[in-house]
Amino acid sequence: MRRLARVAVAAAALASSATAYAAEPIPEFRPHNIRPDVHTDEGGLWATSDEVEQQIKASSELDHDAQLTGYVREVACKVAFDYCNEIRVYVLDLPFFNAAMAPNGGMQVWSGLLLRVDNEAQLAFALGHETTHFVRNHSILAWRKAKARTSVAMVVSLVAGGAGASILGNLVYLGIAASLFSFTREEEADADRYGLQRAQEAGYDPAQGVNVFRSLQAEVAASDFDKVRKEDARTSIFDDHPNTAARLAAIQEEVKTLPEGGKLEKERYRAMIRPHLGDWLKDDLRRKDFGESLHLIDHLLEQGEDLGVLQFYKGEAYRLRRKNGDLELAQAAYALAIAQPDAPAAAWRQLADVEQSLGHADKAKTNFEAYLAKAPDADDRWLVEASLKKLSAGEHS
Repeated sequence: MRRLARVAVAAAALASSATAYAAEPIPEFRPHNIRPDVHTDEGGLWATSDEVEQQIKASSELDHDAQLTGYVREVACKVAFDYCNEIRVYVLDLPFFNAAMAPNGGMQVWSGLLLRVDNEAQLAFALGHETTHFVRNHSILAWRKAKARTSVAMVVSLVAGGAGASILGNLVYLGIAASLFSFTREEEADADRYGLQRAQEAGYDPAQGVNVFRSLQAEVAASDFDKVRKEDARTSIFDDHPNTAARLAAIQEEVKTLPEGGKLEKERYRAMIRPHLGDWLKDDLRRKDFGESLHLIDHLLEQGEDLGVLQFYKGEAYRLRRKNGDLELAQAAYALAIAQPDAPAAAWRQLADVEQSLGHADKAKTNFEAYLAKAPDADDRWLVEASLKKLSAGEHS
């Protein structure tokens, strides 16, 4: 079901802040387990959030891996402290860096974020940021501003509707939603500040929050598109949430006020997302910003794990981009992939296709045969056999 009304929750994406922060105790402004009266504007926002949550549960984009969801919730609880029992976590298979939390306790975490953070400490910072919005009631302030700017009917229609089945349609819809439910710079400064503190108090290295922003900036700088490269790095898909140098500088100053060190839980984190790497990278390539995707894959490769899967999708990025020389780069990536024990069977298939296109008939035949041996029940077996027949006919012509 693609009529996923992500409005209130999706609007909690990271935004810009140009202020440095001084360390203060974490404030807990939101009352525990007290549902607002339905006749108030806050009660209306909660009712809307309930509807959003029901649509999330029915969405085809919802990831049903209970172990992954339980893990993300565990990390969320570590930074939520006393609010843990009020949080319900939903992982959505959407290829953009985003997490958000509704005032009723529904938290969504997008696969694009999980693919881009390196360790549990970085995830803890992102979830601590969203938890801060939750406990400080930022969403009700954004809701009131939205109602002041537009009609209630328009807001409700956005919540109840959707934008079609494509990723592009979802992005158009979410961009409209963000314009209605954007937080102020001061609210985002709060979320950054206390997100770092929450991560540190949970035992994580707060400096990892800085690394999140640096990685996002580097990825945007690698974009295939001039417009994207010329803009500030985005912390989410929304144009009104830039990751400015001032915001990064502010976070760096906040980290200096906190105790150094803390856990990363890098190995545990990678083990948890490993089963999803292939599907998430495939989704990322659907964005068609191959410069960003290649930068992301190279960043993941630097960690020295999952080399077969990552090299395969690096080859896919070059194959799909189709710039001059990309076919040869794809060939090299596929060749590196099949040398690894975790290479998907499709790596042999794609390598054979590329080699056939480059005129390397013998190598193509060998790799087509290897593919069929590794995937004897492949749906495209008939097509591969036709290619083999053509290659064999060429040998005897």
